[in-house]
Amino acid sequence: MNAIYTLDNILIRKTTEADLDFVLIAENAEENSPNVAQWSREQHITVFQNEDILHVIIEADGKSVGYAIIAGLKDANKAIELKRIVIVDKGRGLGRTAIHLVKKLAFEELKAHRLWLDVREYNTRARNLYKALGFVEEGLIRECLLLDNKFVSHYIMSILEHEYKQ
Repeated sequence: MNAIYTLDNILIRKTTEADLDFVLIAENAEENSPNVAQWSREQHITVFQNEDILHVIIEADGKSVGYAIIAGLKDANKAIELKRIVIVDKGRGLGRTAIHLVKKLAFEELKAHRLWLDVREYNTRARNLYKALGFVEEGLIRECLLLDNKFVSHYIMSILEHEYKQ
């Protein structure tokens, strides 16, 4: 993806090494850290070199407001994973618009059949947003992540190409 995708006042573009200070601050922010894994700078750089994964910055009005990691670009089953989306400026609808852009990218450019994600069970704000944007809960992976000495469950959610087109 070399193109920049825009919708309303939001755009997504490929992440560069110059963006990594922002990315690390965003994922470690108090409102985000309970919901996403924290990676090192090196882990993010490794993703840049993986042709199966796309790392993008989300901008609003020329300012970085989040990032996303999209995996499975070469998946033989045409299943793209929204591995991570992080927004730092919450409550303005930026996440909603960014997810619309990710769906557009997945289904229109990457020709996905299925876009899926997992979301921590307690992250009801994100689950409700995904449902409102057409994602369907497929099931619960029980106690699959050990986080702060407690096991956390994840919901798997997806949207199919024909659902996106409706």
